[in-house]
Amino acid sequence: MNNEISQKNKIDEYINHLFAGVGASQQLFELKEELAVNLREKIQDIKARGLNDEEAFREAVASMGDLSGLVEDMRRLGQDTARQSVYTSMKARISTAGIVIGSMLILFGLFSALMLYFMAGFGVASLGNLIFLVAGGTLLTYSVLTRETMHKYAMNTIRAALYGLSVGLLLFSIFTGFVTRYATGEMFIAVASVMVFFIAGVGILLTLLLTGSDRSKQ
Repeated sequence: MNNEISQKNKIDEYINHLFAGVGASQQLFELKEELAVNLREKIQDIKARGLNDEEAFREAVASMGDLSGLVEDMRRLGQDTARQSVYTSMKARISTAGIVIGSMLILFGLFSALMLYFMAGFGVASLGNLIFLVAGGTLLTYSVLTRETMHKYAMNTIRAALYGLSVGLLLFSIFTGFVTRYATGEMFIAVASVMVFFIAGVGILLTLLLTGSDRSKQ
């Protein structure tokens, strides 16, 4: 674990030094995060050949080639406030739409379930509409994480999608458990249904939490 933390710090230090003096932006944050992931993967591949941490790091850095052109592009972009504004506002609109739609799906599921509960009582019919909470919760998670705020950069879209997937699996496991319990009347079947999706969701969530990077703005 200590080796992983040390390696992560070394990679972050190298990338931060590489882009020293470049104006901060959402694009730069995403690029640095992508380069860090690529470097970590290259180091693991190289270490599998028997090299130690230091040798693997040097070889991985060398394999990235000359990044001066990329650094210069980011420097120009950092000075181009108009392009930054367009990029940020576009992502903000997409995130806003996702938050609105996700919230509406959650509310629709809740009100539909309540309506059917008062019409037919508690059972599969009313519980079935809670599937909208699963979809809404997944979309809401993704949209919130991909939104840039005053204090944090937006998360990488792939990573945010995995967070959304983990939340979706956790919510779906609970949904499946309730529906299965009332459909079959057997508690052990409900537990088995919950177990599969819940374990998968927790596994993805823990992996993301343990490999996350700081999105705070300096």
